[in-house]
Amino acid sequence: MKANRGGIRTWDGLSAVAGGWILLACVLVLCGHALAQTSQSAAAGQQKPAVQAVKPSSPAEKKTIPVLLLSDIHFEPFWDPSKVPQLAAAPVSEWKVILAAPSQVDRQQRFAALQQACHARGEDTSYPLLESSLKAARAHAAGAAFATVSGDLISHGFDCKLNALFPHPAPGDYRAFVEKTVDYVIGELNAALPGVPVYVALGNNDSDCGDYRLDAHSQFLADTGREVTRGFPASERESAQESFAAGGYYGVSLPVSAANARLLVLNDIFLSSKYQTCAGKPDPAAGEEQLAWLRLQLAAARATRQRIWVMGHIPPGVDVHATVTKMRDICGGQRPEMFLSSAKLADELAEFDDVIELAIFAHTHMDEMHLLKAEGGAAQPSEPAKSVVVKMVPSISPIDGNAPSFTVARVDPESAALVDYRVFTASNSTGVNATWKEEYDFGQTYHEAEFTAASVSRLITGFEADPGAKTDYARSYIRNFIAGTASPLLEFVWPQYICSLSNYSAEGFKSCLCGGAR
Repeated sequence: MKANRGGIRTWDGLSAVAGGWILLACVLVLCGHALAQTSQSAAAGQQKPAVQAVKPSSPAEKKTIPVLLLSDIHFEPFWDPSKVPQLAAAPVSEWKVILAAPSQVDRQQRFAALQQACHARGEDTSYPLLESSLKAARAHAAGAAFATVSGDLISHGFDCKLNALFPHPAPGDYRAFVEKTVDYVIGELNAALPGVPVYVALGNNDSDCGDYRLDAHSQFLADTGREVTRGFPASERESAQESFAAGGYYGVSLPVSAANARLLVLNDIFLSSKYQTCAGKPDPAAGEEQLAWLRLQLAAARATRQRIWVMGHIPPGVDVHATVTKMRDICGGQRPEMFLSSAKLADELAEFDDVIELAIFAHTHMDEMHLLKAEGGAAQPSEPAKSVVVKMVPSISPIDGNAPSFTVARVDPESAALVDYRVFTASNSTGVNATWKEEYDFGQTYHEAEFTAASVSRLITGFEADPGAKTDYARSYIRNFIAGTASPLLEFVWPQYICSLSNYSAEGFKSCLCGGAR
């Protein structure tokens, strides 16, 4: 099993395991009792969900507006290596002409050599794929009120590829090329969606000094923040630029006026378990500063009765894939691999479940739904547990063997609630002559009226009662997990994965997996 240079241990990499025996061995080591439960469920032949879902509302019953959700674009400016010197020398305004020009006849061979030199195991988003994606998004999300991009705008192995093509860069050359690439992607988004506000979060690859590395209060953040906030209302732009320059986070009003809604965008690379400064040192102060800002924003929203969307890149919780591939014996006392260095972010979000309507994350490149449920239980026995619903957005990049995809959501303008969403996938990973079709519709697939904490909680309860993944709902989730592939790989770690859906701490995950919760 090989992890990519971007640090993401991706689910599709499991397909490289010959015959699947290593994966199955990992499952046996992790949780033999879970497989026993699976066998019992299979014998029972369970075909219906354990919890009856709510009949969805028809479009006539609820007025909604479209919203576009994008993530993990991972644009590859090195796709045609012969053009990179031109891109480096030209202003961003000239990039599209350069990229659209015919490629050299040896483009494929030169790019393959670059990929091999940097030990890349797949391809990110080329210029043709980016153009195809944005054209399709504009068509399928016509009339969108706004668009979100939950991180990772630039390709994996960015530093290696640039250094291979420019072995003796001048000081500042790397940062300049990263900034140009980020600016180009944002510019293309804005051009493809004229008049549509586009809100961008940074991912672990979006840095001027390498994957999972970033300095707070840096020139890179100040420069990038000006581009990210360029189209913001004047009344909010200065404040957003100031916080972005500090740590890559900001707040902005959402154009859903009836709901008094606001979006809080995080740069949770500072909260990652892998985070280091550009000098390769830890800096917990950067994450603490951001959490303090977040709490102030949420407290103000509670006081003014605002509805909040929160967007970041790296999700809170257990990295099940890394836990399995590293053969962590959870029930034997080993800790699972975690995405973030602590549960502080998840705790903070769950505490403000009364104002947070939705949380959006990504990073895994997979299509997922989670629940941040407070793990201390309700304050009073009669009170429901605090919880926030999470939509994890699949990737445009096809590097993990998934089809390029994006999500079109339907939002209630009165409450800012996510009512429904549809996932669209491309017919190929190149973007050349690609057609985009609907993969599935949440409401029709799961028979839920809204994508809320309550509805996702019902689905997770049904999954917990079905460790053998025999119900239609479980089969649908597994089929759609790796967009466009109908891959059954998730089935092999289904019991572990179920426990990660609403248990974001290591302790909660262990309790679920080893018999405490199920």
